[in-house]
Amino acid sequence: MLVIGLTGSIGMGKSSAVSMLRRMGIPVHDADAAVHDLIGAGGGAVEEIAKAFRGVVDKGVVDRKRLGDKVFKDPAARAKLEAILHPRVRRAARDFIKRQVRRRRDLVVLDIPLLFETGGERLCDAVIVVSAPPTIQRQRVLSRPGMTAEKFAGILSAQVSDREKRQRADFVVETGLSKGQTLRHLTAVVRMLRGGRWAPRRSVRRSVRRKLRRRPPGVLRRHG
Repeated sequence: MLVIGLTGSIGMGKSSAVSMLRRMGIPVHDADAAVHDLIGAGGGAVEEIAKAFRGVVDKGVVDRKRLGDKVFKDPAARAKLEAILHPRVRRAARDFIKRQVRRRRDLVVLDIPLLFETGGERLCDAVIVVSAPPTIQRQRVLSRPGMTAEKFAGILSAQVSDREKRQRADFVVETGLSKGQTLRHLTAVVRMLRGGRWAPRRSVRRSVRRKLRRRPPGVLRRHG
């Protein structure tokens, strides 16, 4: 089974790409949804977050706005939050992979916005990065309710740049023209992956391969 990482900076069209992949019948693990589960009612991170950040938990649920206000401009607070969430999110991703191995899937996708920032690419055989021109990215992001230029700049500063993501990707899918073109590009990538015409990433941990009892992948052609 091939494990494909999907990532991209804010406003680059990742949600649309995920929808397209799911319509192709490919199982997708959503890291953001995993975070929502962790900080929602009965979530596995609620108690620890309550201890680390006073006043952000109300009736057993993390208030995302209050938490965001505490970590947005405080790198130390952000690092503390990441230390709580990221190991749990990685466990959720590994559990997802194990389930899909048992179901004999040939290909699965890990949708992780902070893939490179958290080292998530080590779980993947290949990485797809979605990307669009900066002007289109900015238009998309600033059209979101409650978004400001300051908040947008803060989010970008906490992410690996689009340029670096593109350099580290195995496949770059452009999303700035039309959804039709994005779908065609994604479909071509999936066919290439399933057809074995690529070379696997050297960064995949052998211990992860053994633990998940994965079959050796085919041959992949890297981006660039």
